[in-house]
Amino acid sequence: MKKSWNLSNDAWILWLMALPGVAYFIIFKYTPMLGNVIAFQEYNIFQGIFNSPWVGFKQFIKMFEYPEFMQIFRNTLILSFYTIVFGFPAPLLFALLLNEVRWMFFKRVTQTLVYLPHFLSWVIVGGIFINLLSYDGIINTVLAGFGLEKPIDFITQSHYFRGILVITDTWKEVGWGTIIYLAAITAVNPNLYEAAMVDGAGRWKQIWHITLPSIMSTIIVLFLLKIGTFMESNFEQIYIFLNPLVRDVGEVIDTYVFRVGFQGSKFSYTTAIGIFKSIIGLVLIVSLNNISKKTTGESLY
Repeated sequence: MKKSWNLSNDAWILWLMALPGVAYFIIFKYTPMLGNVIAFQEYNIFQGIFNSPWVGFKQFIKMFEYPEFMQIFRNTLILSFYTIVFGFPAPLLFALLLNEVRWMFFKRVTQTLVYLPHFLSWVIVGGIFINLLSYDGIINTVLAGFGLEKPIDFITQSHYFRGILVITDTWKEVGWGTIIYLAAITAVNPNLYEAAMVDGAGRWKQIWHITLPSIMSTIIVLFLLKIGTFMESNFEQIYIFLNPLVRDVGEVIDTYVFRVGFQGSKFSYTTAIGIFKSIIGLVLIVSLNNISKKTTGESLY
């Protein structure tokens, strides 16, 4: 009886520890979802949710009829695709290379330096790169040393803009992903490497046949989480770098929602866009999660 009381007491302690996190998700994540009902209304801030007139799917139809929306939707898909293709493998490759370093001092210093940009805000990072890529920045100074006569304003050139976004995002976040992969690599049984060395396997074969298969579950989980945010562009980053000269390739759904929804007060219209974006993300993550479960046995749930 005493043992049963102790278990119950421990359960209450666990519930109390979990309460702040549960309250956070209920208050700030689930409760605001009730406001999605305004996507089916002609919402008026003075009339409120309960008195605003219902319009059905008018806002969704309006979304597809808007001439610029398909271009904005295309920009979002392209930028998200580039981020996954070039940004997702970067921390994995860097972790594999860093794991091969045997000089521990150099390894720790490098890991710390690569991880530091994660703590910088996009305002700071944006200011750094805008200065580097400006007419009189370091990049143009270096290029001038190689014979470039006319400086290039990279930030205002459409054909450079997406590349700048992908590079800066990878530079800022590669350290965070590297730590996760290094933690997974350290959990690999060292006896496997010893057996592979006895069989004559080199470092490349050890990585390909031992390291990668051993951390495959981590890779798949991180990839699925990345796919879940496929339509979620990095608003802060794009908002810092975006300017009117590159809006044709840099305007994405998040910046468009901010511009039209908050600055233009079209709350119902932008809420419909948000629901549309969420549905695409849900379909992607559920579909790929099921595919991963059937093919590799690894999944989020």
